[in-house]
Amino acid sequence: MKIGPASEASGVSQRMIRHYEKIGLVPVAPRRDSGYRDYSDADVHRLRFIANARDLGFPIQEIRTLLGLWSDTSRSSADVKALATDRADELGRKAAALQEMRGVLLDLAARCHGDDRPDCPIIEDLERR
Repeated sequence: MKIGPASEASGVSQRMIRHYEKIGLVPVAPRRDSGYRDYSDADVHRLRFIANARDLGFPIQEIRTLLGLWSDTSRSSADVKALATDRADELGRKAAALQEMRGVLLDLAARCHGDDRPDCPIIEDLERR
C-alpha cells in the first residue's frame, strides 16, 4: 500500500505517519522501486489504533504502553483499565480547569462595556495577573 492510501485508509496524515515512524510507534515501511512506502494491512490497522488512542487523549508514551498491551495476548485487562481510568481522571482535571477559565472569561466579558471607551476589565485583569 502506498503512503497516500495508508494515510487515507487509516485517517492519519502522511506527516504524522512519518513522525510515528521516526519515533518508533510504527515500523519504517519498506519502499517500492517507485519510492512509495509500502504499508501492510497490519500497519494500517496499527495506525488506526494509534489514531483512536490519540483521539481519546492518550499521550505518545501511554500509546506505546497500549500498543504493548495490545500485542500481549496474556495481558491483564486491569492494566488496560488502569490506563484508561487514569487518562479519564486527567481529562476531568483538564476539563475542570478549562471550565474555570471559561467562567473567568465570561465574567470579564460581561463586565466589559464593549464600547468606544478605553476602560476594559479584561485588560485590567490580565495586567494584574
